[in-house]
Amino acid sequence: MKSMILKFLKKTRLIGKKDEIEAYRKNGVKIGENCKFYNVNLDNGHGYLIEIGDDCTLTNCIVLSHDASTKYYFGKSKVGKVKIGNRCFIGMQSIILPNINIGDDCIIGAGTIVTKNIPSNSVVAGNPAKIIMSTAEFKKKHAIYMKEKPVFNTYWKYKTEKDKMKEKELLKDTFGYDE
Repeated sequence: MKSMILKFLKKTRLIGKKDEIEAYRKNGVKIGENCKFYNVNLDNGHGYLIEIGDDCTLTNCIVLSHDASTKYYFGKSKVGKVKIGNRCFIGMQSIILPNINIGDDCIIGAGTIVTKNIPSNSVVAGNPAKIIMSTAEFKKKHAIYMKEKPVFNTYWKYKTEKDKMKEKELLKDTFGYDE
């Protein structure tokens, strides 16, 4: 019932992102400072088993600290702590399963299913998640691209139609970077 009310309030914009984080904190989730949540679904029943470090961004993802697949056979759900380190980015539609530790400075790519622990300074993607590079390699790669590719400095909300058309044309055959 609580999650239905929270979803209604989010859809009607009666609560904001900070209120979403506070609601999870009240449900026992430990959330560090300066975190950003965008349509996040944290395990309501076992939120007290979830810990998220400082400066993390979670986008339209699911973090589970229980697995009810055992309930039918044994009358009990499997439960496990989830710890997400500091300065992590969890991409859109990723799923973090119970009993997982994600180290500091990790990037979890969109659509990734995390079934095993992820060491610090890793970039992972896939189903199941696989390490594809280190965070240092990721930063170096994109620093080079930002010198070669189009970079746009106006936040999307403030772009004029002319700005959007120019960006669309410049991105015809490549990608770029935006605010």
